[in-house]
Amino acid sequence: MILPKSVLFNLLDYEIHVTEWGNRSNPAVVLWHGLARTGRDFDELAGSLATEYFVICPDTIGRGLSSWATDPGSEYCLKNYCAIAIALLDRYGIENTRWLGTSMGGLIGMQLASGQTAERINSLVINDIAPSVPQQAIERILLYAADLPVFETLALAAQWLKTTYKPFGPANDTFWHRLLMHSIRRTDSGKITLHYDPDIISQFSVSPGDFEIWNQYENIRQPTHLIWGAKSDVLTKSAVDRMTASGPRPQVTIYRDCGHAPSLSRSGDIAALKQFFQSTA
Repeated sequence: MILPKSVLFNLLDYEIHVTEWGNRSNPAVVLWHGLARTGRDFDELAGSLATEYFVICPDTIGRGLSSWATDPGSEYCLKNYCAIAIALLDRYGIENTRWLGTSMGGLIGMQLASGQTAERINSLVINDIAPSVPQQAIERILLYAADLPVFETLALAAQWLKTTYKPFGPANDTFWHRLLMHSIRRTDSGKITLHYDPDIISQFSVSPGDFEIWNQYENIRQPTHLIWGAKSDVLTKSAVDRMTASGPRPQVTIYRDCGHAPSLSRSGDIAALKQFFQSTA
């Protein structure tokens, strides 16, 4: 059984937390989480991939154990996240990597795979995100992410997380317990709240262009696979149709029992992703 290693790097004046899996001499895979999540969401997938790959799962600034922005309006944006990602690859000496991004992590991957850094991305898996995000979905995200809830007990926090992230789809108790343990922190009063900086949502108002990147998507040429939670309000059928007809023209895996975004924690999910990564060697 391969166990994770927790490391910290000073990159671009940030303290970046990364969960590492596997041997650094193996081909690299980056797993990048969604807006209000952490790199620990991928434990099942990362642990399985680590038999063949060196897997790194960063916490984006403002999330998990990474440092928070001092100027949220200018720092919580795709341009800065991409700069951090490249600095991280440089720190590891990784010239070329497979990339899987959930939601925001998918947008980062699209940006990296479409421009001057395209040669750094060997293949791309986009988990339930399009190069544009419907306004209705943005409003829902802002509703749950704008104000951090405060809980009296861990049990109440667990209940809130399981309800809020029900669209992740069916998952076992180990997944939900880990989600709780890596989603919370104590407040000054001793109560429980979520792990992230509430100002991460400034991206939606200060950098709205981050959610309209079709031009970049259409420049992607790497092997690409699209994962679609059929109940998702973030990735719509019309967007899937456009994505499969342009740019890298990805194949699509549909999860009928998921919304935004499939957790990718089940054995069948992992087997399919392993097969895709192996096909892009």
